[in-house]
Amino acid sequence: MQIGRMFRHLQRFDWLLMLGVVVLFILGIAAIYSVELSRADADFLLVKKQLVAFVLGIICLIVVAKWNFLFLRNWGKAFYLIGIFFLVSVLIFGTELNGTKGWFILAGVSFQPVEFVKLALLVQFARYFGEHARRRFGWKEIFGSGFLLAVPFLLVMVQPDMGSAAILLGTWAILLFFSGLRCVHAAVLSGVAVIAGIFGWLFVFADYQKDRLLVFLDPALDPLVSGYNITQAKIAIGSGGLFGQGLGFGSQSQLQFLPESQTDFIFSVIAEELGFLGVCILITAVLLILWRILRAAQLTKEHFTKFLLLGIFSLFAVQFVVNIGVNLSLLPTTGIALPFVSYGGTSLLLSLILIGIVQSITSRRRPGDDSLLSNT
Repeated sequence: MQIGRMFRHLQRFDWLLMLGVVVLFILGIAAIYSVELSRADADFLLVKKQLVAFVLGIICLIVVAKWNFLFLRNWGKAFYLIGIFFLVSVLIFGTELNGTKGWFILAGVSFQPVEFVKLALLVQFARYFGEHARRRFGWKEIFGSGFLLAVPFLLVMVQPDMGSAAILLGTWAILLFFSGLRCVHAAVLSGVAVIAGIFGWLFVFADYQKDRLLVFLDPALDPLVSGYNITQAKIAIGSGGLFGQGLGFGSQSQLQFLPESQTDFIFSVIAEELGFLGVCILITAVLLILWRILRAAQLTKEHFTKFLLLGIFSLFAVQFVVNIGVNLSLLPTTGIALPFVSYGGTSLLLSLILIGIVQSITSRRRPGDDSLLSNT
């Protein structure tokens, strides 16, 4: 009986969405495998860890999809407060990696609390924007949602983790757009952003963060240090050609010229070794994922559900655009991973849980109807 119910539930999954996820993971695990080939002690530990994280993530995806997603609305405030507690705790008891004190390491397993905070903030945004969806969106609603963002944003900046802070800020900005932000609001907020940027440059940003921005504007300023990553990424992408140099045969990745090749610059590895064809497959999978999530939001009339889907869409869209933009030298280096592709167990686990939430929503929709099934 339970098996039959589970089978019927799986039948209602959005399998096009799952296809996009699986394609991205396969591209990612192939690139990570290739990166590991270049190491003298190639024990493929990163590949093994990523496979374990994927299996655990798929299990979490299925469990989350089986639950009724509406429980998130009831636990949203608790998740948000727990996330704030984690961010404060990691500043006191956390471990510093790559200049960022944003990790807990227990028994050799690392956990980045900001990944949980992304989910908690999405739920709170969905609650807030959903509750104000019928009202004329104005400054009161902008400040209210901005306050929800401000606390985790500032705590993440203190770590400092500019990449994660940019993701939180970008997700909020896209949700403001979907909520009906007017032109006058956008103009004022843009002005405030410019002033905040100037203030940050003068009093907040560290020297290496300023160097990243300057090198983005002119990579020739410091081609061997601050501009090294961008330069090597461009060389890798350009050398890929139409069909690539072959998996495990990319000169930039195999000779270890390309830093952070399994995380921030994994797109460049794929472009170099699988070529323009591999990039087209990756971009198609990305667009497929974003389209299916946005389509689910369009078919949903219930406000909390709609904004939860839009929040997930926004979070993925920001990460996809920024990571690929950095690899193409269109954006300054931020350290944002490519979802489902870059190495990182915590990021992969969260991404699959978010897909599980989307599946929980889509699998409860009656065929040809906007309403949702109430069964758990």
